[in-house]
Amino acid sequence: PEETVTSSFASFIHAARPEHLSQTVRQRSKRMILDSIGVGLVGSTTRVFDIALRYCRELYSSVAVSSVYGKPGVKLSPTLAAFTNGVATHSMDFDDTWHPATHPSGAVLPALLAASQMLPPNTKPNGLDFLLAFNVGLEVQGRLMHFSTEAHNIPKRFHPPSVVGTLGSAAATAKLLSLSSAQCCHALGIAASLAGAPMANAATQAKPLHVGNATRLGLEAALLAARGMEANPLILDDIPGCSGFSAFYSVYQPKPLSTPGEHHEFLLEKQDIAFKRFPAHLGMHWVVDAALSVRNLFINYAGSFSPSLIRSIMLKIPVSKYINRPFPSSEHQARHSFQFNACAALLDGEVGLGSFSESSIHRQELRELLDKVVVEHPEDNVANFDKMYGEVALLLHSGDVLTGKCDTFYGHWRKPLSKESLLKKFRSNASHVLPEEKIEAIITLVDNLENLSDSSQL
Repeated sequence: PEETVTSSFASFIHAARPEHLSQTVRQRSKRMILDSIGVGLVGSTTRVFDIALRYCRELYSSVAVSSVYGKPGVKLSPTLAAFTNGVATHSMDFDDTWHPATHPSGAVLPALLAASQMLPPNTKPNGLDFLLAFNVGLEVQGRLMHFSTEAHNIPKRFHPPSVVGTLGSAAATAKLLSLSSAQCCHALGIAASLAGAPMANAATQAKPLHVGNATRLGLEAALLAARGMEANPLILDDIPGCSGFSAFYSVYQPKPLSTPGEHHEFLLEKQDIAFKRFPAHLGMHWVVDAALSVRNLFINYAGSFSPSLIRSIMLKIPVSKYINRPFPSSEHQARHSFQFNACAALLDGEVGLGSFSESSIHRQELRELLDKVVVEHPEDNVANFDKMYGEVALLLHSGDVLTGKCDTFYGHWRKPLSKESLLKKFRSNASHVLPEEKIEAIITLVDNLENLSDSSQL
């Protein structure tokens, strides 16, 4: 039969082999796995995670075999463990971001961790199988995002990981479970019917559910396909008059995915990932670096940072409604506020975990700085993580103007975190819930993932 876009994706999932992963892809994806685990561990200390965990423990009873981030001795059913760990990963908006914009690791890794523990002892996937499945999940997400020019910009209608992440989770789990090509095709189709979440829930406690649901529902889609459930075998194709995956995009031009081998290059080979240095929406990292730059100029100018000398603060940022929040009143709103993050960086000289506490958000001195903020949207500053910039200008009562600008923040794919910086972030995050010896053991396991005989040890 004639190959379709959907069947090409299914064939890719089924045919991918460990030897298809280059050394660059292996190293970059292991960095992602380590960072995502650390983010999930520190995320297990949040209120939204506690709500999700309590919900799962109280309302569901099933075979509990899969571990939960930060909760030694607590186990849930595989799908609920994936859900809870996905919520933890995105609970602080601290997880990695790709381009086109999505959070790829959090939608895939929890499903694979849960599935690894679910499988019988004699069928446990090894570390190389795990790494391959993870990269299959990334590749599917990335290829789907490239089918529409709309996906390249900061989203407006739906949160991307709730859509592409769900299919990525299904693809990754299907690979880990060694499903047939036909079953992989059905897994993608089932996942498409479980996908989607509106952007209106950004900056609320509901947003972490988008990643939790993506990883859980993708896992469920693969499990259903493994048990014989079928779906539309053309779900990724552009069929006039009948929307499949194209329902999520107004412009949709799918292309077949080549069979893995010497002629296929994984997207992660060409497009590195962005790791966040502090727990907030990715767009905040531009304005924070710009604010820190102008703060240093101000200290050189005045001898210390004195807000009373500032008449107004000009932010030049792209148009994006859900992250333009002049006076955030909650931690989740603050993580999605250009104004808050710029002012917190100016006031404190840094942005970190403590910046989003209740006491920090409602400080009088911070409120006074927020009152001075004026926003401009230059035409050349587009809402695109590959093209945008952040600029912070301080207009002083003296008439002088000091300006800081950031085109590429440290941690962006064009300016990757060093190994030392990534390890520092992981150790800091994991230390909130794990002792030092376990932290170092995880680092060693991930670093030697290809040699792990049983990936459920992770």
